[in-house]
Amino acid sequence: MAGIKRKQSASSGIPRDNVKKRKQGGDPAVESSASSNPEAETDSDPIIESDTTEHSGDDDGVSWPSDDEQMQEENGEKTGLPDKSHANGHKSTAPAATTNGVSNSSKESHAKQKALAQERKAAKPNADSIARSKKLWERLRRKSHVPLEERKKLVAELFDIVTGNVKDFVLKHDSVRVIQTAIKYANRDQRKMIAQELKGEFRCLAESRYAKFLLGKLLVHGDKEIRDIIVPEFYGHVRRLIKHPEASWILDDIYRGAATSQQKDYLLREWYGAEFAIFKSEGKGVATSELKSILAQNPEKRKPVMHALHDLINQLIQKKTTGFTMLHDAMRQYMLNVNMGSEEMNEFIELLKGDEEGDLLKNLAFTSSGAGVVSMALAYGNAKDRKLIIRAYKNLFSQLAYDEHGHQIILAAFDVIDDTVLTSKSVLLELVGKASEPDESQTEALITAVNHKFARIPILYLFANRRESFMNVMERELLEGVHNIRTGTSKKDPAIRRKELVAQFSPPLLSLIANNAATLVQSSFGCQFMMEVLPGAEGNREAALKAIVALVQSESLEVAEALKTAAAGRLFKTLVQGGPYDTQHKRVKMAEPALGFHNMLFEALLASDQVLQRATSDNSFVIVGLLEAEGFENKENLRKILKEGREALKQAASSRPKVSTTETGKKKAKTKGGNRGSQLLLEDIAGRTT
Repeated sequence: MAGIKRKQSASSGIPRDNVKKRKQGGDPAVESSASSNPEAETDSDPIIESDTTEHSGDDDGVSWPSDDEQMQEENGEKTGLPDKSHANGHKSTAPAATTNGVSNSSKESHAKQKALAQERKAAKPNADSIARSKKLWERLRRKSHVPLEERKKLVAELFDIVTGNVKDFVLKHDSVRVIQTAIKYANRDQRKMIAQELKGEFRCLAESRYAKFLLGKLLVHGDKEIRDIIVPEFYGHVRRLIKHPEASWILDDIYRGAATSQQKDYLLREWYGAEFAIFKSEGKGVATSELKSILAQNPEKRKPVMHALHDLINQLIQKKTTGFTMLHDAMRQYMLNVNMGSEEMNEFIELLKGDEEGDLLKNLAFTSSGAGVVSMALAYGNAKDRKLIIRAYKNLFSQLAYDEHGHQIILAAFDVIDDTVLTSKSVLLELVGKASEPDESQTEALITAVNHKFARIPILYLFANRRESFMNVMERELLEGVHNIRTGTSKKDPAIRRKELVAQFSPPLLSLIANNAATLVQSSFGCQFMMEVLPGAEGNREAALKAIVALVQSESLEVAEALKTAAAGRLFKTLVQGGPYDTQHKRVKMAEPALGFHNMLFEALLASDQVLQRATSDNSFVIVGLLEAEGFENKENLRKILKEGREALKQAASSRPKVSTTETGKKKAKTKGGNRGSQLLLEDIAGRTT
C-alpha cells in the first residue's frame, strides 16, 4: 500500500541500536502488503480520486499483522543479533536479569506480551464483532477466489454483524474497510440501511482520515435517495470544510460528481459570506449561485460579498490547494463581477501571477470554469501580464490542445495577445512545429491532432469561416466575452493579428496536406481540415491542391472509398467553388488569391474519363459546383460531355432510392427520390439546349 513502509523482520540482522522503538499507544500500523500473496487477485475498486492513497479505504491486497508480528515490533526483539553485553564482543556469563522473579528471556517475554495484547484487544468494545468481520473481509476482498454464491453468503453474514453497529466500525482504520466492502457488494436496501445508521454523522466522516473514503464509496454505489441524505449535511459548513485537510477533498468530490445543480448552488453560495450559509435564498424563488443575479437584487451587499469571496479564494491559493472545481467556479464568479481596470481586477490578476510554481494556472486550465478564468485574465491583463500567464504553460500547450477545456486558453491567446511573435514562439512550436517541412514524427503528431475532437480546434480556429461547425455554444460565448473585453485592452486590429498568425501557421500545414492528402481524406476531420485551411492559408498552395486533385486518379481502394463519402464531397465542392459558403451573406467567400482548383480538377477527371461517373455518383454536386464556379474556363466542354451522357444522368436522376425519416428520427420505407445533383445537371443542359 502506497505510503506504508514494511518494517524490518525479526531476523534482519540489523543491530539493536539501529532499530527504532514503536511509540507507545495507538493502533499498530498495517504491515503486510498484497505482495505477501502474489497469486491472490484482489479486487481494485477505486472509490473517489484523492490526492493520497496511503489511507485508501478499500485497501485491496492488505491484511493485518499477526499477533506475533505485532508483539515482535512492540518489544523490539530481534533474534540472531550479536550480544552487546561487553564492548569486546565476548559473551557474558552473567545470569539473565529478572523482574518479579520471572525470567526476562526473549521467548517468555514474547509470550507474556502476546497474552497481554490479546487481553487488551478483547477488552475493547465490539472486539469480537470486529475480529469476525475482518476475517470475512479477508475472504471477500479476493474477488477471483470467491464464487458468487459464496460471496452472497459472506455478505449476508457480514451484514448480520455490522447492522446496528456501523458507527462503531467507521472511525477505525481497519474496520472501516469492512464497511466499504459491505457497501460495494450490498444491495440497494442494505446500502440504504448503512446510510440511515450514519445519518447525522457524514460531516464528521468527511473530516476523518479513514472514514472519508467510506463516504465516497457510499456516494459512488448509492442512489439519489442516499445522495439526498448525505449532501444536505454539508450545508452551512462549506467555508470551514473547504479548508480542512481531509474534508476539503471529499467536499469537492461531492460538489463535482454527486450533487444536483440546485445542491451545487447551495454549496457555492456559502463562499459569498456567512449570511448565505444561513439563508438558502433571497425571499421567494429558487436560490442561485450566479453572483451577478444576487448583486443585482442586493447591490448594497456587493462590497462584503466580494471581500468574503476574495478572502476565501486567497486562503486556498496560499495553502496551495488549487485543484478544487468549487474553487474554480468561485473564481469565475468573482471574475465575471469585476470591472475592467478596477483595483479588484488588478489584485485578482496579481493573485494569479503570484503563484511562482504555476500550479494554480495549470490546475485552472483543465476545468470549464478555470479555463474561463484564465481566458478572461488574458483579456483583462496588459502585455506583461499575458506574457507571464503564457509562460506558465510552457511545454504544456500540446496537452492543453487535447483537453476539453484547456484548448480554450489557446484560442483566447490567439485573440488577445498583440505580440504575435511571442504567440508563434510559445504556442506554434508546440502545436505544429517549427519546420515548414515536417519530419516523420512531427507529421504523425499533426495528423493525430487534426483527427482529434479537441486538438484540431486551435489549428482550425484561425482559418475557419464557420466556427460553429466545430465549436460548441459555451466556447463561442466565452470567446465573445473575450472579444468584448479586448476592445479596451488590446491595441492591434484583430484582422491584422489573425493574418500574422495565419502566415506563421500556414507553411507546415500546407506541407502536411501536400505530402499526406491520401491519409487525410480518409477521415471526416481530415477532410474538414483541408477544406478550412486551403482557402485561408498564406503562401504557395499549389502543391497541396495538386495533391488533392491527384486523389481522383489514385489506384488505392481506401482512397476510392473515401472519395465517396459526404465529407470528401464537401471538400471538393468547397475547393471547386473557390472558397467556403458564407451562410450569413448567402454567398461564396472567395479565397485570395484564387485557388484555380476547378480547372485542375476538370483536367484530371477528363484525363481519367471520370466526368460522367462523378456526375452520377453520390457526390454529383461537385460537378454542379464546376458549372457554378466563377472563373471556370471549361464549362462548355463539361456541358458537352454531360449532354453525351444524358441517358446515364436521367437514370441516376430518376431511380436513385431515397430513405426518408419520421419526426422522431426513425427510418421509413425507401422511396424514389433520385440523385438531386444529376437532376440539376439535366436542368442545366436542358436549359442550354432550348
